[in-house]
Amino acid sequence: MDLTTTYMGLTLRSPLVPSAAAPLTENVANVKRMEDAGAGAIVLHSLFEEQIRQERYELHHHLTYGTESFAEALTYFPEPEIFHVGVEEYLNHIRMAKQMVDIPIIASLNGSTVGGWIDYAQQIEQAGADALELNIYYVPTDMSMTGYEVEQNYIDILRAVKTAVKIPVAVKLSPFFSNMANMAKRLTEAGANGLVLFNRFYQPDINLEMLEVEPNVLLSTPQAMRLPMRWIAILYGRINVSLAATSGIHKAPDVLKMLMAGASVTMLCSVLLRHGIEHMRVIEQEMREWMEKHEYESVKQMQGSMSQQNCPDKSAFERVQYMRAIQSYKPESVMVNG
Repeated sequence: MDLTTTYMGLTLRSPLVPSAAAPLTENVANVKRMEDAGAGAIVLHSLFEEQIRQERYELHHHLTYGTESFAEALTYFPEPEIFHVGVEEYLNHIRMAKQMVDIPIIASLNGSTVGGWIDYAQQIEQAGADALELNIYYVPTDMSMTGYEVEQNYIDILRAVKTAVKIPVAVKLSPFFSNMANMAKRLTEAGANGLVLFNRFYQPDINLEMLEVEPNVLLSTPQAMRLPMRWIAILYGRINVSLAATSGIHKAPDVLKMLMAGASVTMLCSVLLRHGIEHMRVIEQEMREWMEKHEYESVKQMQGSMSQQNCPDKSAFERVQYMRAIQSYKPESVMVNG
């Protein structure tokens, strides 16, 4: 049975891809365990531009604090730009991962300025990453910024990175665009090799006892897969780009559904944090059993078979289904006035 798939021009032995599970991928030994458990590729945790900028600022402060009292003292210290704070650690992680495994290593870059994206993308490529995922975590709060300006920021970042590197580049998107189909088309035209659907933005919580805003990381549930599955099914065959599914993929049926919708790969994070890296073996085995039972010989045979393009009912993924969904819902118990 052939589980191989192609993602951004890379041939993967499996569509199962551990993705940006920071507590797991930060450990190089875990990267090797992921390969042994059947991963087709690995998306590393993100390199955050803001964190690096803050670390460099703090380094600059400590190196230069008090030196204004003695002008000649300033010449004793190198310029802060030569210090690779944070970046060098991430680049070494890529190099070590590449030495330990044979599967593709995909770096993840989370930036906010065009200049920062270019600089770090080039260093990531030089470190040996097989591909790069642009994790554009951007929540616009400026009331004067238009939707077009928000979208153009994504396009500008992608074009700048594509000009700077030769490795494949994917863009990890949020679903919060006025026209997701148009945005996917624009990104494809701007040179994206892959689209990752969808990013789960950080949502803060309020601590009522401390009266503080605090982090609140929630792992995904299987229900989260419906949104990316719908849009992958709609986009499949309409744009010439690889589609990666992420969010809510916990079991073999989730993987199979995403592949049938049109995904090239399915990215796993929450399920590995909950059940461990070895759980990939369970998912793969259940996939094989289902495929054998239903006489599928390969992943490519099923890919896109249930997309909008290949679905007999073209409206199945669109608005007309809303009314049918509402009408088809059967409450577990119905109260009847007697």
